[in-house]
Amino acid sequence: MWTTAIDSRLTATRLQALHEQGFVLLPGVLEAQQIGELREAIDRLRPVHWDYSGLVDHYKCVFNRDPLWLLYLDPPGVIELAEAALGADCHVIGQTAWRCHPGFIGAELHLDYLVMELPPALLADPTFGLPMQICTAHLYLDDISEDLCPTLVVPGSHRAGRQPLAGETQWQGRTAEPVLCRAGDVLFFRSELWHAGSRNRTANQSRYLLQVHYGRRMVAQKFSPYLAWQFNPEVLAACTPKQRRLLGEHEATEYD
Repeated sequence: MWTTAIDSRLTATRLQALHEQGFVLLPGVLEAQQIGELREAIDRLRPVHWDYSGLVDHYKCVFNRDPLWLLYLDPPGVIELAEAALGADCHVIGQTAWRCHPGFIGAELHLDYLVMELPPALLADPTFGLPMQICTAHLYLDDISEDLCPTLVVPGSHRAGRQPLAGETQWQGRTAEPVLCRAGDVLFFRSELWHAGSRNRTANQSRYLLQVHYGRRMVAQKFSPYLAWQFNPEVLAACTPKQRRLLGEHEATEYD
């Protein structure tokens, strides 16, 4: 269980970075023991439903497989920032484990979700604060170098108000830059940010990553296999009240 208390002023500073840059790096969230535990847990995973394996191993909804994963739905610093950005009633819409092997290619520059396109003049107005709907936390389980699949981000590109065009590599003179960090650090970014996955150029090292997606209360939870979805009773029994809320146990609203 976490014992670290997060200063509200630090969360406010990180929230401001999300508004200005579209992302923020949270150092030292995970301890060495937790990093090792997560890497071993990823090694034990086997594909189900839409999971796949190959040059990249990709496992969805891992929180439902074992209570071990629950702790990483609300790490200190991460959950406070998620609630500040998306509301105190935000929830988790996905928790995905990745293992990217040598030769992995990555992904082109993209954004994850855009509610709607907005007029460029509005987005350029420094007094306009673009609300966030979805944010993602990347929990890195390796020291990330230039060769080990660094996440690439274009600072400020969340204010572009559109997807990057084919072949586009910069926004307003800012090009994609790698996020180089240590194992245990967390990259937290909003869904409108232009970002990309990069190649694993190492000879024999796989990159381990745990990804958590947070959404506002009214953003649908995306738990595959959807109509056949069932919560694991062992997992629910192990949840804290906050984790149950993150998994969907909300107070009723006008739309429930």
